[in-house]
Amino acid sequence: MSALTIAISGPVVTVSLNRPEARNAFDEHLVAELTAWARAPLPPGVRVAVLRGEGNVFSAGADLSWMSKMVAYSHEENVRDARAMSAMFLGLDTLPVPLVGRVHGAALGGGAGLAAVCDIVVAADNAIFGFTEAKLGILPAVISPFALAKIGPSAARELFLTAARFSAGRAREIGLVHAVVAESDLDATVEAYVRELTSSAPEAVAAAKQLIAKVAGRLAADVSDLTAETIAAHRVSTEGQAGMRAFLEKRRAPWVPDGD
Repeated sequence: MSALTIAISGPVVTVSLNRPEARNAFDEHLVAELTAWARAPLPPGVRVAVLRGEGNVFSAGADLSWMSKMVAYSHEENVRDARAMSAMFLGLDTLPVPLVGRVHGAALGGGAGLAAVCDIVVAADNAIFGFTEAKLGILPAVISPFALAKIGPSAARELFLTAARFSAGRAREIGLVHAVVAESDLDATVEAYVRELTSSAPEAVAAAKQLIAKVAGRLAADVSDLTAETIAAHRVSTEGQAGMRAFLEKRRAPWVPDGD
């Protein structure tokens, strides 16, 4: 059975972790399938991706049987394994469309890493998060670049070192999560974000995502040329011209779905 299920509805592709019997924990097969999906070209017309988990949990981290193999790995085998995980997270982090995470139950270890690579995360108010690796004598090394970009070094010092589990409310406070709602409202809230994303211009959204990665952590003076060139290029682009003219003429932009 595939570790993922993929469903496309209009401009939205939904990717579901499909190992409910293992609490959607990672093993080498799930890592390989997620990596392959993240690297593959998106179908034409897809503008938003939603990441979710089947069953009662978003993702509980590493699979126990997979961990039992790791115990016997050599240093070189562990490096190879970690690089595969890193490639998966990097592929998801750099998707050319927004990635919306739908988190319920728990997002622990690598599951919290998945939340970190999502552009927008909607969590159930009873969901539990945790960078729990230090409890096992290891550490969240592979996910650290993505987690730090979201929560910053101060929260990481607390949560990486204690490996404590924390609530969805706390996750929202530190920037890992963007909306916390009743579990019954998860889908409606995700759909609301999807509507907002698809009412924005697709090329501008993709470029904005890339711009964040290029500008974050840099001085304004160091990126002034980059930002000026970027906005100038998009003002004269076909999409930019169409959007500005639609606004000035008080009509709907061509990329806005019917009904919005």
